[in-house]
Amino acid sequence: MGKRHRPRRGSLQFWPRARAARPFAKIRNWSHDLKDIKLLGFAGYKTGMTHVLRQETNPKSHQKDMKVQEAITIIECPPIKPLAIRFYQKTADGSKVLSQILSKKINKEVSRSIVLPKKSSEPSSFDDLRLVVYTQPHLTGIGKKKPEIFELGISGEDKLKKLEFAKSMLEKDIINITDVFKEAQYVDVHSVTKGKGFQGTVKRYGVPIRQHKSEKTKRGIGNLGSWTPKRVQYSVPQAGKMGFHLRTEYNKKIYKINSKPEEINPKGGFVNYGLIKNPYVLVKGSFPGPRKRLILFTDTMRLNKKSTHPIDLTYISQESKQ
Repeated sequence: MGKRHRPRRGSLQFWPRARAARPFAKIRNWSHDLKDIKLLGFAGYKTGMTHVLRQETNPKSHQKDMKVQEAITIIECPPIKPLAIRFYQKTADGSKVLSQILSKKINKEVSRSIVLPKKSSEPSSFDDLRLVVYTQPHLTGIGKKKPEIFELGISGEDKLKKLEFAKSMLEKDIINITDVFKEAQYVDVHSVTKGKGFQGTVKRYGVPIRQHKSEKTKRGIGNLGSWTPKRVQYSVPQAGKMGFHLRTEYNKKIYKINSKPEEINPKGGFVNYGLIKNPYVLVKGSFPGPRKRLILFTDTMRLNKKSTHPIDLTYISQESKQ
């Protein structure tokens, strides 16, 4: 007789199923493997997906010299602008903000997001610093003026060199995607998934629908668990809010960075987005989140020994997805 087995309903890989505090990611850890002084991240708006054909350039691949069709995600990346340099000090309770230096050139749209502080100063000593930047959604066609404000880490070990680099970025009017990343590079993607509201156990955890003679309900669980311990376990599937979770996907490969929107815009524009007006990035695979949501790219956190062979794109589909 076969062994009776019922796999658990709902993955415990992400637990608790907490909803994100804001519609774009907050990054707490940055890559520490890089010795060069550079920015460790950028951001763009999710546009949609299409497919490409590329020539396999890896000589060790079993598909070498063949044309491979792959799905890609398109991210519109308008230039971002520096807002401030934020200084941190390490304490027993974690890193605490000491002070910050504000930029002298700040767009008036920033006042839609925060109230700018009146004082800014450079501390005599600090343990770490980050560059605070903001987006320019008014340059896109998504119908939004309020910018997103977030921090970007700076690689390197020398604090004085990092401060000098941050000041040079603060004096710079804009930062482009080409200043941070390049083609055939691997990145980590941080975004917030699509919110689905209050859902039952069938949709939320994949619980099977019971037969029509079941007591009380069909789209529910049979019981809330064992008699002992005398409480409902956290792992029991129950109804609740679903989606709008912060998720990170590692080692996504950049296929192309381009500043010519006419080479990617389909007839009639992208569904629920419109036309791309700024530089864009093509990244292999799919991303969490709906269209128009801000996606954050960072340097890879995990050691990556994957191939960095150049990408030879032979065809990019511009057919309408209507």
